[in-house]
Amino acid sequence: MADSARADESNNVLDQMAACQERLEYRFKDQELLRAALTHASGAEHRLASNERLEFLGDAILGAIVCELLYRQYPDYLEGDLTKIKSVVVSRQTCARISAALGLEEVLILGKGMTTHPSIPSSLLADVFESLIAAVYLDGGSEAARQFVVRHIEPEIEATVDGATGGNYKSLLQQLAQREHGTTPTYQLLDEKGPDHSKCFKICAQVGRRRYQAAWGRNKKEAEQRAARNALSQLTEEPPPFPAD
Repeated sequence: MADSARADESNNVLDQMAACQERLEYRFKDQELLRAALTHASGAEHRLASNERLEFLGDAILGAIVCELLYRQYPDYLEGDLTKIKSVVVSRQTCARISAALGLEEVLILGKGMTTHPSIPSSLLADVFESLIAAVYLDGGSEAARQFVVRHIEPEIEATVDGATGGNYKSLLQQLAQREHGTTPTYQLLDEKGPDHSKCFKICAQVGRRRYQAAWGRNKKEAEQRAARNALSQLTEEPPPFPAD
């Protein structure tokens, strides 16, 4: 009976690991790395077999990749602005939210006491995301880890940047235009430059018949946000913050 129970438990863990790889869209060459990343201390034979050491490494890797992304993508931001954005993007809450979106609570290897809980604590979900980053890094190298982090973190960066810069300028411009002019702003693509993999776009906002100073962005979304901010500045008789050329 004991042998049968152990076999069932082993098969269950293998099923969890297979499901995890499907969700991550990454196949581990070293399956033991994946097992370690998914194993909470409560489900490990001893602490060194849990994901705690991988979490330690993954936290550092996540921070380094996010710092590089922010440095490259936001050259106009000061160190203090970058620090604020990073603190949100690498926070426990963000890591836990990504894990929940991936359904990782269903593939964690937990002790029997933890499996009786109605819900998995968010701290465990945050830990497993960082552990998986380290496991991918050790299994596939720095580029594999970077691709994994970028895929899941870039949307968080964009959302955080919108909030950190005072909100959604397109939304603010729309509210003002509807209130003051009874119309909705439109956005015109005026120019684009650069290779296909790294294009920049020049866009202007228009309210009624009036066009406002255009702005460049690394993608259309960013260019529209900057164009909206320029328009808001001009509507309040302030100099537009983003150059048109």
